[in-house]
Amino acid sequence: TRSQAVVAKYIHLPLVIMGKRKRLFVEESRYTKVKSFVQDWCSKRGLKQLTFNSDYLHVVFTCLLFIEIVLNVIIIRTVPYTEIDWKAYMQEVEGFINGTWDYTELQGDTGPLVYPAGFVYIFSGLYYLTDHGRDIYFAQCIFAIIYIFNLSLVFNLYRKAKNIPPYAAVFLCFPAYRIHSIYVLRLFNDPVAMCLLYLALNLFIYQKWTLGSIFFSLSVSVKMNILLYAPALLLVYVRSLGIIQTITQLSICAVIQLMLASPFLWQNPLGYIGRAFDLGRVFLYQWTVNWRCLPEEIFLDPRFHALLLVGHLLALLLFGYVYRNMYAFGKCTQCLSQPRPVLLLLFTCNMLGVAFSRSLHYQFYVWYYHTLPFLLWSTSYAPSTKLCLLGIIEICWNTYPSTELSSLALHLCHLSILWGLLRIKTKME
Repeated sequence: TRSQAVVAKYIHLPLVIMGKRKRLFVEESRYTKVKSFVQDWCSKRGLKQLTFNSDYLHVVFTCLLFIEIVLNVIIIRTVPYTEIDWKAYMQEVEGFINGTWDYTELQGDTGPLVYPAGFVYIFSGLYYLTDHGRDIYFAQCIFAIIYIFNLSLVFNLYRKAKNIPPYAAVFLCFPAYRIHSIYVLRLFNDPVAMCLLYLALNLFIYQKWTLGSIFFSLSVSVKMNILLYAPALLLVYVRSLGIIQTITQLSICAVIQLMLASPFLWQNPLGYIGRAFDLGRVFLYQWTVNWRCLPEEIFLDPRFHALLLVGHLLALLLFGYVYRNMYAFGKCTQCLSQPRPVLLLLFTCNMLGVAFSRSLHYQFYVWYYHTLPFLLWSTSYAPSTKLCLLGIIEICWNTYPSTELSSLALHLCHLSILWGLLRIKTKME
């Protein structure tokens, strides 16, 4: 009726007004919060916290990730792709897809297949996703996703360790021209292996040992350089889990390798082992970044390779002796329950392998690039020295072709980092 309509109108009107006022209040409240947030972080004190306080690393990392997403889109759209190994990768896995399981018969334009079985499966997937490797743009997009995921894993390791100031986080990402090139302009397999490794390290620091072992073994199955972490990981296993559980974790790693390699081992076991884990592989002098300071005949001499191997083993023993207090049995539970000492041990072990490498090619920069700020800020060097070392290393890796000077400078930087790590004063001592 008319009277009911009038009553309903006058009842409804205040409710509408109250609803509008409530929404207005909520909007004003949100605006006030945003304004307060901006004022806090844009103040002198807020900027200082964002620059130097490691408790705010997560804020900086979030901003850097968004910047990196935009930067990778720009790089893919504006910088030409350079063909180096992608076509060869596709040719190698195409043989497997066509039914060839003998590793000695799998090869591409750049030579025979020299990577373990995990590489074959992953890049076979990429073969199908990219129209037999022809859709380079889509492949670049996939590698950009791998890069962002890899970066988020690295950021989480640093967030947990809290051993660098936020301003140093910048050097983990977009200033590195060579790193972006390796990921989205060259499409090497090294980024895939490193992404799996950093996933494994994240699982280890969360005490997810079995999953960590699975992904560590998967990373080894893509590229063998991951084994540079093996001595330190063995120590972490023993100190954290004991002998029995260590054997269990090593068995998991071995089973993963056997499962992945089983078709190739069944067809030609010696051929697979000889190709996938060829420790005597000879590198080309023209691509070396670290040994350009030596004549080619010395670079190729097996005695020089043996000398580097002995030096690597002695360096591992030296660092093991120096770090013995930090990782002593009586202190292992307290020490290895924290991310920082675990990562210090693993990253230092990898750094030793890089320093004594028979050859470093340009794509090998990803082997240790993301660990450099961690290692440098673990030393007692002044911030200016740390930044200087980072800058020189970046220049050396961006010098193409490498020169005697760039090669020597790279070795001096590596030695400086290792010297600083030898003199670490840990809280566990």
